[in-house]
Amino acid sequence: MFVTDIRKEFYDVVVNQVGCLVPDRLMQCYPHLIFHQALFHCDQVQYTLVPVTGWQDLGTAFLEHKEQFHYFVLVNCGANVDLLEMLQPDEDSVFFICDTHRPVDVINVYNDTQIKLLIKQDDDLGVPSYDDIFRDEDEEDGDDSGNESDLGSEPSGKRRRFDEILFDYEQYEYHGTSAAMMLFELAWVLSKDTKDMLWWAIIGLTDQWVHDKITHMKYVTDIATMQRHVSRHNHRNEDEENSLSIDCMRISFEYDLRLTLYQHWSLYESICNSCYTSCNFKLWSLNGQKKLQEFLADMGLPLKQVRQKFNCMDISIKENLRDVIEESSNKYGMKDIRIQTFGVHFGFKNRFLASDVVHAAAALLESTEKDESASDTFIKALDCLSRSNLERLHLGIDLAKKKLIAIQQTVASCICTNLILSQGPFLYCYLMEGTPDVKLFSKPMALTLLCKYLLKAFVHSTRNKRCKLLPLIMAAPMDVEKGTVIVAGIPPESETSDKKNFFGRAFEKAAESTSSRTLHDHFDTSSK
Repeated sequence: MFVTDIRKEFYDVVVNQVGCLVPDRLMQCYPHLIFHQALFHCDQVQYTLVPVTGWQDLGTAFLEHKEQFHYFVLVNCGANVDLLEMLQPDEDSVFFICDTHRPVDVINVYNDTQIKLLIKQDDDLGVPSYDDIFRDEDEEDGDDSGNESDLGSEPSGKRRRFDEILFDYEQYEYHGTSAAMMLFELAWVLSKDTKDMLWWAIIGLTDQWVHDKITHMKYVTDIATMQRHVSRHNHRNEDEENSLSIDCMRISFEYDLRLTLYQHWSLYESICNSCYTSCNFKLWSLNGQKKLQEFLADMGLPLKQVRQKFNCMDISIKENLRDVIEESSNKYGMKDIRIQTFGVHFGFKNRFLASDVVHAAAALLESTEKDESASDTFIKALDCLSRSNLERLHLGIDLAKKKLIAIQQTVASCICTNLILSQGPFLYCYLMEGTPDVKLFSKPMALTLLCKYLLKAFVHSTRNKRCKLLPLIMAAPMDVEKGTVIVAGIPPESETSDKKNFFGRAFEKAAESTSSRTLHDHFDTSSK
């Protein structure tokens, strides 16, 4: 059941109770910070935090805590399956689900006792009506009971229509409004929103853009919503400006460059390792490298300045850098080199873009260090979001740089050695054991990001018009000792793509038809 009054139907219910908060560890941790810092911690609500990575973890966590708690808050997991069927809870267990995964399971939508959905109904959910998916089935049992012997095993017309409606609704996976934004709106309704919470909500939205989970139109619409909140908070502090300490937090709307981590890197390295510029220049080729040198010459920037850390560049160059890059980019066909985003200042020294924090948190979250558990990496990613722990954020940025370099090197290797194969209706690429940095791509977010970068690069490099319209499936070794492989699938590369992914259902059908041993454990069903 959808919650219409988030304050009355959710917060007022759990505020005086002890609950269990279950966030998806792989979908980042910004929503939990909003819960903890702003809401639960503020009102001294006791809760247990249990980060999970997949359906098995969720089932185990519920079994361990179901005797202790009656209220469970699921963040970024649980909406797209029949939760009651999977967990088999007692009748007094209530689940509040704030999840970005779509489509929402119809059982969850129409259960009005144990399932409470904290989901924005402004999103185009397209949920079938109750009559179409439930009442017709009941009527069919009564109307067609006398014809069962004649029909044999053939489904009736109503049953076929029910199956078609459900198939049309469930066949594509996509993402809706960020859970971080939803929870920030709750804090706003409660008049408990702060700049820290606003920043975390912005990071949650930016995470969806960085990992290509929402359409450009959806991103721009949500950015406008966040911009209104930023203006409100900045206006609130105008009268107090002289009393703010030097380490205060300032959030600003930016129309910044699509160059990843460029303020914490050299401009040259950022251009080489950003998907947008790397693919447009085709930097895996000699002609691409030559074009890059021409681009730098067109900007009139000395190589010495371009190759050193951004912070060390001459101030006179940095002042007009965005305009200079945009002007030259237009000549090279990169007309959308700038993107709407937000930046933050912590005092006078530390400045970050929202995408910087997203890359840092993702790198910490999927760290491949041997002695770290899933909970350890989750806590480290949480720490990097706190402005009191900037050392952790800088560590995450360093890890993100290594990850981006590994992605670009792997993309160049796959393109140059023709590892991308056309398998009829889709493209396929398998990273062999022994490939440099292959361990990094045993993680779902890293593999999916590589998959998206590789498909974009392939589309820019191939002359085959048909292949440009195909989706990509990518596989990489997951656990060499166990002989397991992780597989991810993404839809075709297109500027007008609706970001809907059909591989979740396709993987399930393929595993069933081939009797393969598979584990469909990720909340994102397009990763197996």
